[in-house]
Amino acid sequence: MLEQLLLLAHVIGATVLFGTGAGIAFFMAFAHGTRDPKLIAHVAGTVVIADTLFTATAALLQPVTGYLLVRLIGWDLTEGWIALSLLLYVFTGLFWLPVVGIQIRMRNLARAAAAARVELPAAYFRLYRIWFAFGFPAFFAVIGILWLMLNKPTITLF
Repeated sequence: MLEQLLLLAHVIGATVLFGTGAGIAFFMAFAHGTRDPKLIAHVAGTVVIADTLFTATAALLQPVTGYLLVRLIGWDLTEGWIALSLLLYVFTGLFWLPVVGIQIRMRNLARAAAAARVELPAAYFRLYRIWFAFGFPAFFAVIGILWLMLNKPTITLF
């Protein structure tokens, strides 16, 4: 029973990470396409809240539920698919953490432009390009993690 509950929590966490990431990217890209500072400020503000409430919470709980599952089932953390999943998780985090700060800065720039009733500054567009570029490696790493978790292939890393 405990294994099933942990597995459910782990799957829900993975779903939240993937779904929130994809949803945030979708809404930010569409808001950006309008070039409307007021709309972008609103969407980016919501994105920052969603990342804090959902992504960060799931990101913190995933290693906990994963570790508990590994211990309960009796797997070894150095087993290839688990070790590779952990490496990809860290890789994803290295791209996600800067994105959170970038989203906050984009939101603030859009708010300032909206308040001043001016166009978005060049700094916003530079940040958007970085934000957009950082999304791809993180997104594909998460897909890789999901594939590894579902298939548990035999991989020799060490």
